[in-house]
Amino acid sequence: MSETLTQDALPASSLSPLAHRRIPRWAPAGIAVAAIALGCGVGAAAGLASHLQWGLISLLLFVGLTYGITAGVEGRRQARDRVATSLVWACFVVAVVPLYSLLQTTISKGVKVLDGNFLTHSMGGVITTQPGGGVYHAVIGTLEQVGLASLIAVPVGLLTAIYLVEYGRGKLAKVVTFFVDVMTGVPSIVAGLFILAFWIIILGFGYSGFAGALALAILMMPVVVRSTEEMLKLVPNELREASLALGVPKWRTILKVVLPTSIGGILTGVMLAVARIAGETAPVLLLVFGNQLINNNPFSGAQSSLPYYVYEQYTNGNDASFDRAWAAALVLIAFVMILNLVARGIARWKAPKTGR
Repeated sequence: MSETLTQDALPASSLSPLAHRRIPRWAPAGIAVAAIALGCGVGAAAGLASHLQWGLISLLLFVGLTYGITAGVEGRRQARDRVATSLVWACFVVAVVPLYSLLQTTISKGVKVLDGNFLTHSMGGVITTQPGGGVYHAVIGTLEQVGLASLIAVPVGLLTAIYLVEYGRGKLAKVVTFFVDVMTGVPSIVAGLFILAFWIIILGFGYSGFAGALALAILMMPVVVRSTEEMLKLVPNELREASLALGVPKWRTILKVVLPTSIGGILTGVMLAVARIAGETAPVLLLVFGNQLINNNPFSGAQSSLPYYVYEQYTNGNDASFDRAWAAALVLIAFVMILNLVARGIARWKAPKTGR
């Protein structure tokens, strides 16, 4: 009995030497709310007009309060760990805020004129200073130009990556890798000037959507090569060796084992490349030349595109054109998002099944 009373009278620290004081689970949320309140107060008191400055002050206060409170309760070692976690979250917020601001601004300004009429009509016969008109001709141009560029760049990029990973040895592979690295950093205007000089000036072909697609394919190809190459390198060599050990030819191993295993990452890389070229304006300005009317033939005559349409409407410099430019930008963002969703669906559908 006396032994029991003695143990009950002992402090918790002596009974459980590994137990430490910890701040409650709701403490980070409470610290965040307090930091936001203090940051807004400091910003208002200092006369700072930008809410971005208030947010940065709140982030600094959040990190500082987290360290101070955690150090006082749990110790400095745990405080440093929580500060590192807080910095990761702070960097995440800093990265997301501009994206949210971009989407919010584009949606709020783009929905003013975005309707069925805007999506199904062109700018033919429309006075730029007056409301009306649409983006149909630009959507057709973008779909055809991006589609043609993908038909050119994806097979070439995919085969190049397969060569570099599965067969590439010696000087030729090093030369190919070097030129892929160089092409990755080529500005879009340089690609446009190259096609302008070679396709239009030297060979004598006219301005067309296909000429723009050639320049877009140059920009798209190194992205496809690099992303596909990295995905193919992630396929375990054991899978290749098992297939070859069964007497399967190497080309069939690549086709039936390597590519299906990495198809998800390959499609993601292709969609990233498509997203990059879908917003390019410089090659379109040089090669496609713009058109107010609908041109369904990408191989003959000038065309428009969504990036060119946004640029064209913005340079008009009036309220009606600004509204059309924001609506076209929203259509372009929706186009890229739909492509990414489709690619993820195809990747999930074609991904190799696991389990029995």
